[in-house]
Amino acid sequence: MSSITRYPKKEKLKSKVLFEALFAEGKSVSHFPLKLIYLNTNFDDGSKIKVGVVAPKKKFKNAVDRNRIKRLLREAYRLNKALIFNNIEGNFAFLILYLGNKMPVYADIESAMKQLMEGFLKKESHEKID
Repeated sequence: MSSITRYPKKEKLKSKVLFEALFAEGKSVSHFPLKLIYLNTNFDDGSKIKVGVVAPKKKFKNAVDRNRIKRLLREAYRLNKALIFNNIEGNFAFLILYLGNKMPVYADIESAMKQLMEGFLKKESHEKID
């Protein structure tokens, strides 16, 4: 299995400092029901991207539901991360937020994830030009 289809531990966003930096100064791209907040940064462990996923406790009271949403988000990211890995320069911290009000279906999450990745690549390539 190639490393690009995996989601290893070093790609998981766990740093509280980075989470706070993402919310404070991160840029964002949205495609309902997902929102991507990203920040260009450097990592000590040599990974290009670190990703965190969030499901809102306010909308989904049961932890079981939040965990399911997060699992769907991670899987959609894992299967589509090749879009980003092959087309970016630099290191990024990503935070993927679920904005919907009802339990998602995987097909919807995956199509939104692809749109989100393409939106990120477009926005990032335009910022490089400017």
